[in-house]
Amino acid sequence: MQSPPSVAASAIHATLPDDQLMLAYAGGDTAAFDVLYARHEGALYRFVRRLLGVRLAAEVDEVFQETWVRVITARASFSPQGATWRTWAFTIAHNLAMDRLRASGRQVVFHAHDEDGDGVEAAQLFGRALVNDLGQPIDAAHPSAEDMAFWRSAGRRLLNCLDELPDEQRAAFLLHHEDGFTVEALAATLEIGFETVRSRLRYGMKKLRGCMERYLTALGEGV
Repeated sequence: MQSPPSVAASAIHATLPDDQLMLAYAGGDTAAFDVLYARHEGALYRFVRRLLGVRLAAEVDEVFQETWVRVITARASFSPQGATWRTWAFTIAHNLAMDRLRASGRQVVFHAHDEDGDGVEAAQLFGRALVNDLGQPIDAAHPSAEDMAFWRSAGRRLLNCLDELPDEQRAAFLLHHEDGFTVEALAATLEIGFETVRSRLRYGMKKLRGCMERYLTALGEGV
């Protein structure tokens, strides 16, 4: 039986970049994989969940697990010269999720959801990129109950607006604004040209602004 890693070894693993952890795992160091998983589990799961949207919510766990299975089975083929580990892993998740979306036949279900506080989280994550442009205050140090209710409602609407985007635009928006991918990294992950990435981001943002503007205008009129 393999003995557990020492505290010193665990500390060393924690300081290693993703690429070195993956190479160590490919060489038989299972503890390196544990660190990689813990480091990226949340971001990858959130990306898959938001890309699949409400209509394919039941398939999120399966796609997420399949992503890690692909990472494990392809460990020997990983090369940091090709792409960073993070770009490589998100490419796998993106391709698997897009395959499910294509197979689903684009049967859209419009439904406001707030799983695990997703409404407030969405407003916090995307607010600077989108909602703040619409003239709404954001990131108050001590938000009132009324402010929290507003942001929860706006965040829910934002998630619905994301669900309405074409799949390719939603993927680009999530990777760029939520996961911090540069345009160059997006081009590598989505396997498309630089200008195509910029076009998807631009048109996706335009549609989201329009969607949110209609909602916030109606909200203001109802006050």
